[in-house]
Amino acid sequence: MAIGHFNISELAAFRGIWRAAEELKVPVIIGVSEGEREYIGFREAAALVKIIRESRNFPIFINADHTYSIDKIKEAAKAGYDSVIFDGAKLPFEENIAKTKEAVEAAKSINPDIIVEAELGYIGSSSKLLDKIPEGAGLHLTTPEEAAQFVKKTKIDMFAPAVGNIHGMLKNQPEPRLRIELISKIRAAAGVPLVLHGASGNTPEDLAAAIEAGISLIHINTEIRAAWRRGLEESLKNNPDEVAPYKLLPSAEEAVRKVVLDKLRIFNRLS
Repeated sequence: MAIGHFNISELAAFRGIWRAAEELKVPVIIGVSEGEREYIGFREAAALVKIIRESRNFPIFINADHTYSIDKIKEAAKAGYDSVIFDGAKLPFEENIAKTKEAVEAAKSINPDIIVEAELGYIGSSSKLLDKIPEGAGLHLTTPEEAAQFVKKTKIDMFAPAVGNIHGMLKNQPEPRLRIELISKIRAAAGVPLVLHGASGNTPEDLAAAIEAGISLIHINTEIRAAWRRGLEESLKNNPDEVAPYKLLPSAEEAVRKVVLDKLRIFNRLS
């Protein structure tokens, strides 16, 4: 099984995600990138998740997704985030190691229990609908040897490799197939839980195989955004004179809930 990680930038998507997880009685992680948490408010996002977790006694957690500076890492740790990702994937290998090690030390000096994740291998950087595979994505897949060295030197808690996955979702063609055998080898070499980023659009068969090979956490963002937009467009079309957001947004929330239900059933092997 794997835990689902779904990104938000407003309340309707947030409600759709936790409602789906609560319905299936499985844990879930809410992700907010630097841009998303700047829009919501980085403390406000953490507070939303904490309120649901405590008031409903439900295993919902918050992750500071794709964080690019040590200052932002510290900000998330101080704000009470459960986990944080330092993203140095575009950096040269040794520089990525050095900066990631610094990020781990900075975060854990503030909160020793915070989970720190990092990436190795470029898979693109935008959670949007794509006409083609992002330039440079997939050219360098993570090797087991690199993974072992990276984890040992940085002391990260979770590791996100490049294994054929890409951020975003292709519009008119299937997603690249995941390298299942490579995932298995990296999991054995790394010795820490693996995270699959950019899983929007991957087939249920590929996702199930990736979990079997050693993936413990799966990120979905673009499919959430696309569902949110479809739901809102349908609501606007059916209610052309409506101006009250609380009457229009439930359709977006429901569209997100359905996508999350489907994903969580795959991740948790539920029928």
